[in-house]
Amino acid sequence: MTTLAAITVCLSVTGWAELSSRLADGRLWVEVDGKPFTAYNILPSQKYPYFFPVNGPHTGESVTTETSEPYPHHHSLFFGCDRVNGGNYWQEGLDKGQIVSDGLELLQERGDKIVFRDRCSWKRPGVPPVMRDTRLITVSAPSEKVRQIDFDITLVPMEEVRIEKTNHSLFSARMVPALSVAEGGTLINAAGDLREEGTFGKPSPWCDYSGVRDGKAEGLAIFQHPSNPWHPAPWFTRDYGFFSPTPMYWPENGAHIDLPKGGEVRLRYRVLVHAGDAAAADIAAAYAAYAGEE
Repeated sequence: MTTLAAITVCLSVTGWAELSSRLADGRLWVEVDGKPFTAYNILPSQKYPYFFPVNGPHTGESVTTETSEPYPHHHSLFFGCDRVNGGNYWQEGLDKGQIVSDGLELLQERGDKIVFRDRCSWKRPGVPPVMRDTRLITVSAPSEKVRQIDFDITLVPMEEVRIEKTNHSLFSARMVPALSVAEGGTLINAAGDLREEGTFGKPSPWCDYSGVRDGKAEGLAIFQHPSNPWHPAPWFTRDYGFFSPTPMYWPENGAHIDLPKGGEVRLRYRVLVHAGDAAAADIAAAYAAYAGEE
């Protein structure tokens, strides 16, 4: 196990690509065949850790946006939550709440993937953290047309936690405006429902957002693992480019979700960044394979 600190790692892989990573200036950069793919950002000035850019395999440009109107507090590909014991770990100032990386650990230095663990504290000034989470993240490139990020997140409340009903919860992505439905893109779920109108509030194991930019089609899919609590969570979707499986907006009692002190909540997600639309990338088959993984 190696603690990441100004380190560059070159991975010799058995697949079609070589991955490399480099930690610099509060970001873990990942390249595929020497070309930038993504960076995991953990600057202490941030509201929460997030991935940006998330570059598509065709254009080499990010399919997500670091910040855009409306709602510029959406940062690309991220995990957070509002209304956690009165704290806000999604938006507003850092005094309202912040998810802080306590340090990255590099777990795999060679092979066809990069694996790291990030331990994070959900904190506000002057009080102990309300929750901690541990994120096991695996970045890989299964093919020339696909990039993959796997998330295995374990949340542990440090006290009795109540999350009031909120649409600001957990795993989320904000697409670049050029790929949004508002600018001609496609948002589709596992049932084939389309756009915000068809997908909002509907449980689905996956959703995919794609569009055409500079004549090239690319997209991003979010998978929920069937072992997740609340699976399949309903989706909060927007035609301007936001989508998120959001259980806290549809709690069973209509008001809140309680998490006991010391209880673990494990959440697993897979992100596929792909060439083409959902059909061309065969997202349904890719999800079936993911669902079969232990």
